[in-house]
Amino acid sequence: MLPPELPPLPALTRAEGELIDCYLDAVDLLGRINPARADHTYGGLRAAQALVSKALELRDALATMHQRGEDELHGATLAQAMRVLDGERRTTRVTLPAPAGPHRDGGPPGAPGR
Repeated sequence: MLPPELPPLPALTRAEGELIDCYLDAVDLLGRINPARADHTYGGLRAAQALVSKALELRDALATMHQRGEDELHGATLAQAMRVLDGERRTTRVTLPAPAGPHRDGGPPGAPGR
């Protein structure tokens, strides 16, 4: 059985596509660095080193858009593209995981909320 077909990417300029790709690549690296989700320092170190060059690529993509007169970001369209490219799962790794215990604020039982 074939996997379900992904929805098509929305129409993007080349610079918008580059922006999305660079952004999601940077998010992937940040997810590897996230101390709340990482297991070892070496992987985080390697990701942090790679993040420097990825940040430059992200800057260059935005600069290209600006130089070409693409002054507005169309959030709904770019969000749709990120969803097609598995952006929701990829950005989840950057956030804090849910607390392990029954207390959502992360404190001990009976402690005031934070």
